[in-house]
Amino acid sequence: MAEKNTMKRSLKTRHLSMIALGGSIGTGLFVASGSAISTAGPGGALVAYLGIGLMVYFLMTSLGEMATYLPVTGSFATYARRFVDPAFGFAMGWNYWFNWAITLAVDISTVALVLKFWFPHVPAWVFSLSALLLIFFINALSVKSFGEAEYWMALIKVVTVVVFLAVGLLTIFGILGGHATYLENFTKGDAPFVGGIPTILSVFVVAGFSFQGTELIGITAGETKDPEKSLPKAIKQVFWRILLFYILSIFVIACIIPYTSPNLLGSEASDIAISPFTLVFKRAGLASAASVMNAVILTSVLSAANSGMYASTRMLFALGVDGDAPKMFSRVNSRGIPIFALLGTTLVGLFTFLASIFGNQVYTFLVSASGLTGFIAWIGIAVSHYRFRRAFKAQGHDLSELKYKAKWFPFGPILALILCILVIIGQDIQSFKDFNWQAIGVSYMSVPLFIILYAYYKIKYKTKVIPLDEVDLTPHDISKEKMEMQEKIDESLE
Repeated sequence: MAEKNTMKRSLKTRHLSMIALGGSIGTGLFVASGSAISTAGPGGALVAYLGIGLMVYFLMTSLGEMATYLPVTGSFATYARRFVDPAFGFAMGWNYWFNWAITLAVDISTVALVLKFWFPHVPAWVFSLSALLLIFFINALSVKSFGEAEYWMALIKVVTVVVFLAVGLLTIFGILGGHATYLENFTKGDAPFVGGIPTILSVFVVAGFSFQGTELIGITAGETKDPEKSLPKAIKQVFWRILLFYILSIFVIACIIPYTSPNLLGSEASDIAISPFTLVFKRAGLASAASVMNAVILTSVLSAANSGMYASTRMLFALGVDGDAPKMFSRVNSRGIPIFALLGTTLVGLFTFLASIFGNQVYTFLVSASGLTGFIAWIGIAVSHYRFRRAFKAQGHDLSELKYKAKWFPFGPILALILCILVIIGQDIQSFKDFNWQAIGVSYMSVPLFIILYAYYKIKYKTKVIPLDEVDLTPHDISKEKMEMQEKIDESLE
């Protein structure tokens, strides 16, 4: 086994773009977008997705600025450790690893649900374990194999959305499906805004979950071929594509299917027969729509599991490098894969999946505990960037030194921080109104877990928030990294 500095920078710009797209275009768009329209009406859903899209834009540019300056695998956990407080970085890293390790188990369970559509008599665990093995081998082979697999799976989703938008627009104008709807469903009943501001805020939560995964682009920084050029390019491409895909897809669905339709209420992958995408394709006269969309959703879920395996493995590796996890997790094999971190994450995913079969309460607890961890990671990105930029100025640096600059500072990270907090609070407002403490505990479990991690490290190591003039702003020298890597390769050949 080689030491930690031999990870391979094999990911290209096209990989990065598709990894971020693949992380955010999934069941949230293909299935749950219908429930958003049903809840807040077409106008309310569009406002909510635009609001979250704006927040994600600022988060992506914040992450891009830090990732081009410090392109390391630990991403926002490393930034939180260096720019805010080591305890904050510790909590961020474990929080994010836990999130994706549990999500991996959810995704492989969902694979079985999707495949049941075609093979109802095969035991679900056969599909789930096969999916887990497939994802493990893709990630164990090389970082390039992960990037290529993600590229092609994400491409299938992108092509599906483009075809859907084309078919949808032809249906709206009556060229397909026989009857032109134009904007008539935007004024039906209480549309376009149903239930006012409270329902729009509730859909913010749905939209927020849909956009989760965009931060994966930061994790890839440590294995990107030319991060100073690739990351900014990928961030610009990805944000506008995601926003256009979501906004245009919701617009098409809302034009064709009235918000009062009970078919829009499905929000799980098992609801594929009533996915708004399936309904629109059927309305256009495509008889095999359900089977086609089921295949696309299968690809989406496998893509999400693949990304989850990669993200959690790299975060566990980074925790090992920083000494926040056992050192064995910081070691990589000759192919540049942190194999112990990969095995550890796979075992946790397998344990969580088995818990869903043998002890449903344990599984429910784990899934609930990971529910809001993605939003906590977003808060960490916003706080870290705010501190990074302030420290940069306080230490006499000029912004021209930055390879990529986030626009609208400090408005961007502050707005992202406020919206993230609002989304977390809005997760289950009803349980506060009803004083349902059990529901509050289930919905908000991620928050006390994060606080416990933070407090544990802070008390044990007596850390403090790093003063701005003491923040470590040493840039990451990629040329030096490459030299060290080559020296290690030469040593191993001697």
